[in-house]
Amino acid sequence: MTKWFDPSGVVNLCFIIVLVISTVLTWREVAVLEDAYVASQRNALENVSNDLDRQMQVSIDRLLFFRHGMEAALQTPLAFEVLRNVQGKFARQRSLPYWQIVLDNRRTLPLNGVADYFVEQSPLLSRDDTRLQNEMTAALELGYLFRLSATTVMRPRQSWYVSRAGFFLTTQPVGKMEVIPNEYYQLLARPWFIQQRERENKQRGVRWFTDQARKAADSDSVVMASVPLDYESYWYGVLAMSFPVSAIRQVLIEARQSEKDGEYQLYDSQWSLLATTMITSVDRIHTFTPEDRKALNQAMSSDTAGGMSMGTRFISWEKLQHFDGVMLRIHTLREGLQSDFGTISISLSLLWVLFTGMLLMAWGVIRRMVTNMYRLQHDLQWQAWHDPLTRLSNRGALFDRAKALSDECARRQQAFSVIQIDLDHFKRINDRYGHQAGDLVLSHAARLIGNSIREPEIAGRVGGEEFCVLLPGSNLEEAVRIAERIRSRISSKEILVQKSQTIRVSASLGVSSALETGNYDFQNLQYVADSRLYLAKRAGRNQVRSTDDEQPEPSI
Repeated sequence: MTKWFDPSGVVNLCFIIVLVISTVLTWREVAVLEDAYVASQRNALENVSNDLDRQMQVSIDRLLFFRHGMEAALQTPLAFEVLRNVQGKFARQRSLPYWQIVLDNRRTLPLNGVADYFVEQSPLLSRDDTRLQNEMTAALELGYLFRLSATTVMRPRQSWYVSRAGFFLTTQPVGKMEVIPNEYYQLLARPWFIQQRERENKQRGVRWFTDQARKAADSDSVVMASVPLDYESYWYGVLAMSFPVSAIRQVLIEARQSEKDGEYQLYDSQWSLLATTMITSVDRIHTFTPEDRKALNQAMSSDTAGGMSMGTRFISWEKLQHFDGVMLRIHTLREGLQSDFGTISISLSLLWVLFTGMLLMAWGVIRRMVTNMYRLQHDLQWQAWHDPLTRLSNRGALFDRAKALSDECARRQQAFSVIQIDLDHFKRINDRYGHQAGDLVLSHAARLIGNSIREPEIAGRVGGEEFCVLLPGSNLEEAVRIAERIRSRISSKEILVQKSQTIRVSASLGVSSALETGNYDFQNLQYVADSRLYLAKRAGRNQVRSTDDEQPEPSI
């Protein structure tokens, strides 16, 4: 924890705060851009989906219009003579394996049918003679409506009315009459007819199917829309329209003309790809693995529109309202980076990298400057409080610490002792060996004094060869033992002062304690210890004195 409160730690902390804030702000802007990008993708998909949905709605409206027309014809049949002739023609041909009723008026379409025997063999068919005449005349009226289909992009490629009474009507010529039974049988087998039974379509609404088996004239697969014809609780048959997938694809391409990138794909309810806006080769069309489709299905089950990231692709989807399928918009990472949102995001990221690089450089320079200043300040402070030769506390620092320690011990009524030390015959050493040798002796003695005490005891140099030791918590007896230890270590060591010249030094020590008189004043204690030191010198030096009498004390 301490390193965080020194100047280097403060610089580091400030740098981390600035880096975190800049990163969060940049990330927030990128996140906002990402949300805007996702919204733009969904808006683009919604526009294309709405265009396709409108085209589908037109087709569904047309199919429902045909059904309403037939229902009106069933309710109020026309009494034209040409329509009444249909009954006679049917009566003459109904037993034939196949038959066709063609009116002289070419505005309508022919009725193509099979024999009664064919109808009787299928439980799905029913030829009710009481309803048949009205149904056939209504089908002929439907032929007129089929010919009036609008020629739009999404116009039906082919339209049918398939009756359960054994005949059908189609906008495409049948060709040879021999193929009518087989054609009718195939129509009955189509899912768009079978699944219009009441138990499978209780709502009697529009059903969509992808018919890969039935191809349009240009070998293009088709999408089928079908609706049942029900009147007075009786199922007459099925109205159906086929739309070429190429027409749907053309709608998608035209809807996205203003966009430069992204692929649109239309899938049916069985996840069969119906159309894509990809114009190039098939191998560039985006495909999905079973795992991808499972993930998309799970996401689509809870919402009709949305988006999700899938590897390097972003997939937007929207379910169509008038078609049983889903529209996807696929945008790759490369396309996203090349878009306006990607360019802005890259620019923000580069600015963040540049800012972070400059911040790192500034952090390095500032941290180095602060570290140097802190080291210089620490050195100056150390020099102000310590003696540079002996590396002990100097006189001023020692006196300040002494006053604080004595006051603390007085407040707590603890023992407080002082040792005054003076090296014997130090002037002779300077005179004989030089001041360099004297400095060696002083630093050697200071090291021995410092090694003889422990925290919170303090040693300092108070004069040329004079030292003082503060002993908070030590009484007079303990202080004498410490002083004797210092004296013994100093006198027992030889000091190399020249190449081959060693000398021994000794020290005289005086000891005083606040518990002797109850006086904790440091100056008084130092004065007493200094007086006893000079008693030790007069008594012969190299000894410790802790009393004021003239008799020498025995060494401990």
